[in-house]
Amino acid sequence: MEDKYLSVSALTKYIKKKFDVDRHLNHIWLRGEISNFKHHTRGHMYMTIKDDHASIRAVMFHRQNQDLSFRPEDGMKVLISGYVSVFESQGQYQLYIQELQPDGIGALHLAFEQLKKKLSKEGIFDPIHKKTFPKYPEHIAVLTSPTGAAIRDILTTMERRYPIANVLIIPVLVQGKQAPASIVNGIKKANQIDSLDLIIVGRGGGSLEELWSFNDEEVVRAIFQSELPVISAVGHETDVTISDMVADLRAPTPTAAAELAVPSQLELLDKLKKMNQFIENNIRNKIERSREKLDSMESSYVFKYPERLVEEKEQRLDRAVDQLTKQLHRTVQVKRDYFKYLDQRYQRLNLDKQLEKQNDHVQDLLKRLYRASKQQVDQKGNLFSKNLTQLNLLNPTRIMSRGYSITYSEENEIIRSVNQVEMDDQLTIQLSDGLVECRAQEIRRGDNK
Repeated sequence: MEDKYLSVSALTKYIKKKFDVDRHLNHIWLRGEISNFKHHTRGHMYMTIKDDHASIRAVMFHRQNQDLSFRPEDGMKVLISGYVSVFESQGQYQLYIQELQPDGIGALHLAFEQLKKKLSKEGIFDPIHKKTFPKYPEHIAVLTSPTGAAIRDILTTMERRYPIANVLIIPVLVQGKQAPASIVNGIKKANQIDSLDLIIVGRGGGSLEELWSFNDEEVVRAIFQSELPVISAVGHETDVTISDMVADLRAPTPTAAAELAVPSQLELLDKLKKMNQFIENNIRNKIERSREKLDSMESSYVFKYPERLVEEKEQRLDRAVDQLTKQLHRTVQVKRDYFKYLDQRYQRLNLDKQLEKQNDHVQDLLKRLYRASKQQVDQKGNLFSKNLTQLNLLNPTRIMSRGYSITYSEENEIIRSVNQVEMDDQLTIQLSDGLVECRAQEIRRGDNK
C-alpha cells in the first residue's frame, strides 16, 4: 500500500523549492521599518521588517553588510533589495537582504549624523581639547595628495606669506577604500618627527562620496589623538566633514589653511617698522625732556647766584650754633638749680653723714654733667664741622680759588659764550677774592675770527 503521508522535511523542501523558482520572489524591492534588530558576534544582522499591517523576518549576512556606511537601528525606515526563501530548520520563510539603505535620506548622510552624535557624546568636539598653534612655526607637515591642486595652493600661499617655513609633504590617499588607513598612518608618522610644529590635513573639493575618507571614525580619532595641532582643510567652504569638527582649527579651503598656519611677512615687517618708530619716538622724547631739565637747572637760582646760596647756608649754620649754645646753657642752668636745691636740703638736714654722702653724690653728678656736657658739645662741634665742610664743598668760591671765574653782563646774567658779548660791553668778573669791572675791547672766538 502506497504511503501518502509526507514528512515535515519533505514538505518544507517542497515549499522552499517553490519559493526558489518563483521569479517574483527571487529579486524584490521592499520598503519597511526595522524592529528587533540584532548584530550577531559573527557579523550577521538579524531583524524584523514591518509596516502597519504585517511583518517578516530578515537576515543580512556579514559579506553583504560589511560595506554599510551606517548602522541599522530599531525604528529606522529602510529600502531593501533581496529575495525571499524558506529557513528549513524552522520551517519559516524570511527575507534575505542583499542591499540596505535608509529611506528618505542618503546612507552616507545618515552615517555622518550617527558618527557625529556618537563622538559628540564622548566629548571629542569640546573646545577644551583644542590645542594652541605656534605664532611662528618653523616646520609644517602637509598630509594630502602630492598631485592634487590642494598641495599647489598650500605651497604657493606659504611661499608668498612666510617663505622661511619648512614644509614636509607626507603623501596620502584622499579618497577610496584605502584612504582612511593612509591618512591615519600619515598622522602617526608626522607625530613621530620631533621638529614639526603643526599638521595640515586636507584635499580639494568633491562630492560627499569623494570626501568620505575624512568622515571615517579612524581618521577622526587619529586627528583627536595627535600631539601636534592639526588644521583640517577639506574641500570648499561649504563642505563640512567630521575631521573639520575634531581638528584644532578648521580652514574652509587649503589656501585658507596655509594662511591660518603661518603669519604674513608683510604684516610682520609693518609691525617691526611701527615698533622701531615707537622706540625712536620714546628715545627722542626722553632726550628732549632731559635737555629741558638741564636748561632748567642751568637757569636756576643756584647757578645764577652761587654766593647767595652760601650766604644762606652760613646764616642757617649761625642760627643752629646759637640754638645749640642756648640749649646747652639751659641744660647747665637746670642742673645748677637742681644742685642748689639739693644743697639746701642737705643744709636743712644738718647731718654730717648725710651731708658727706650727698656731697659725694653731688660731686659725682657734677662729673657726670661735665662728661655729658662735654660729650654733647663735642658731638655738636663735630656736626658743625661736618656741615661746614659740606658747605665749603658746595661753595662756588672754593672752585674759583683754583683759577676759575664767573663773568656777568650788565644785566647780571652769566656769560657762557662770546656770542653774548659785543664790543665795549661792560662786564663784571667774579674771582674767589673779589670782583673785577672791565670793558670788552677785543673779542676772540674759537676759530680766531
